[in-house]
Amino acid sequence: MKEIKWGIIGCGDVTEVKSGPAFNLIENSSLVAVMRRNTELAKDYAKRHGVPKWYDKAEDLIADEEVNAVYIATPPAHHKQYTLMAASAGKPVYVEKPMALNTAECREMTKVCSQNHIPLFVAYYRRTLPRFLKVKELLDGGAIGEVRFVSIQHTQPLAEKDENGAWPWRVDPETSGGGLFFDLASHTLDLFDYLLGPFTDVKGTARNQAGAYPAEDTVSGTFLFENGAAGIGIWNFSSYKKEDINRIVGTKGEIIFSSFDEKPVTLLTEAGAEDFIIEQPRPIQRHLIQAVVEELLGKGTAPSTGETALRTNLVMDELVKGYYG
Repeated sequence: MKEIKWGIIGCGDVTEVKSGPAFNLIENSSLVAVMRRNTELAKDYAKRHGVPKWYDKAEDLIADEEVNAVYIATPPAHHKQYTLMAASAGKPVYVEKPMALNTAECREMTKVCSQNHIPLFVAYYRRTLPRFLKVKELLDGGAIGEVRFVSIQHTQPLAEKDENGAWPWRVDPETSGGGLFFDLASHTLDLFDYLLGPFTDVKGTARNQAGAYPAEDTVSGTFLFENGAAGIGIWNFSSYKKEDINRIVGTKGEIIFSSFDEKPVTLLTEAGAEDFIIEQPRPIQRHLIQAVVEELLGKGTAPSTGETALRTNLVMDELVKGYYG
C-alpha cells in the first residue's frame, strides 16, 4: 500500500471528535467512505466531514474497491461480524474497544484475521498517549525501583436514562458485553497490560448494587502481573461522585495518575513530589491511528493489536464471570 484509504463502519459519536478527524490528518492516510444504517445520518456525517462516499450497508462499504482499510466503530455486539467480513475481503481492521462482547469472540476474530493474513488493531489508544508514555518512562527508568503493587479505583454516579426513558447501550450486556466496567475499565486494564505486562491469577467479584439495569455496576478484583507485582481494583458505577485514581507502588516510591481525568502524573519519592503536566492530543486517537498507518505502510509497529486486546477481554471476563456465569 502507498496510501491507507479508510472506511468507517458506524460513524457515531466516538468518530465525531476522538477518531474520525485523525484519518485525514496523518500523512498517506485519508477517510474516503463512511457507513451508518440510517442513510440520512451517514450522508450528514459525510457532508460535515468532507467524506466523498457514504453507505447504509456495511457490505457495500467493505466491497468498495477504493477502501483498503476498515475502522469499525459500532457497539461491541457488531465487532466480530464486521471484522470477519473485512478480513474475508482482505482488508486490515481497526476496531473500537472493547474488542468484542467476550473472550471467545476475540479469539475467533484473531484466528480469522491470522488465517487471512490480515492485521487486526484495537483502539486502546492510551498505549500511545504522551501522558502514559511518561508513566512507562518512569517505570522503565527505575524511578520507583521494583514495582510491588498496584491499586485501581474508579467510581462515578449511576448512569441516566435518555429522553425516551431508555438506558444507554453501554449498560446493556447484549450490546456492550457488560456494564460501564466493560466500556471504561477496559481502558485502564489494557493500559496496565502495556505498562507492567500481562495479568496472571485474576480473581474477581461483580455485583449489581443499585438494581437499576441488568448489567453489573460494581466489580472488585485481585490479580498478579507476570513480573510478580500484585494488584487490587474496585470499580463502582452507582457511587456519589466521580473518582479515578491509579497507584503504582515500588521499592523507592510511587506513581499516581488518572486514566480519564485531566490530572498530572505524580511521582512520589523520598526526595518529594514531582508533577508532570502533559496535555492530551486532539483528536485523542491520532497517535495510535498514526502508528497503525505506519505499520500498514511497513514503517513501524502499532502497540495495540488483536492479541493484546484479547488479553484485556480475558481479564474482564475473569473479573465478572461469577455474575454472568
